Amino acid sequence: MLDQTPTFEEVAAVADGLQNDGKPVTIEAVHDALGTGSPTTIGKHLTAWRAEHAPKPAPLSAEIPEAVATALRTWAQEFAEAAAGARDTAAQSESDIDTLLRTGEELESERDALLARVSSLTTLTEEQAEQIERLTVELRDARQVATDALVGKAKDQLAIDGKDRQLADLRAQLERSVASSSSDADARLAAEMELVGAVTARDNFASELETLRSQLKTANAERSALRAEIDGLRGRRQ
Repeated sequence: MLDQTPTFEEVAAVADGLQNDGKPVTIEAVHDALGTGSPTTIGKHLTAWRAEHAPKPAPLSAEIPEAVATALRTWAQEFAEAAAGARDTAAQSESDIDTLLRTGEELESERDALLARVSSLTTLTEEQAEQIERLTVELRDARQVATDALVGKAKDQLAIDGKDRQLADLRAQLERSVASSSSDADARLAAEMELVGAVTARDNFASELETLRSQLKTANAERSALRAEIDGLRGRRQ
């Protein structure tokens, strides 16, 4: 025979009886008393019955003991002071980081300007070197042309008859050649002086280039130190 499903009132009546008799109110005790019903159904009705018969808790006093209130006030004050200090420290760290970042950006701008300057001086030095090389070649060629001309003229004149007129002409030509050679010598001297000036300018550019490279190295070192300090500050913030 299948168990009949007990109602809440039936379960509640049995529970009241067990409680009045001083017996434990359990699912098994109610089931045994009813002789029917599934544990699930009886358990659901017992939960509702216990909710109705559970003693109501006494109202809690809203008054906080003085010792607890004093401790709470002290804790709140200390917490507020610590929080304010933490906010000040965080704000200062943020300001320091912003300053370091701006300094890093300025150093990077200076580094870029130095790199551009170094690149410009390098290009200028290369152009000066090319100009010096060209002047050296032209001077060497001019000397060779003048020497070849003198030797050729001398050979031509030595082949001429020993006539007085021809000898006079030869002497006149030699005098003109000497005068021309003197003029060529002056021109060569001027070219050599220009070459010396170009070499001096090249040395000056090289010295300035070395100075700029040293400044660039110093700027990179300062930038690395600033980044390390920024990373340290960020690590302390975390």
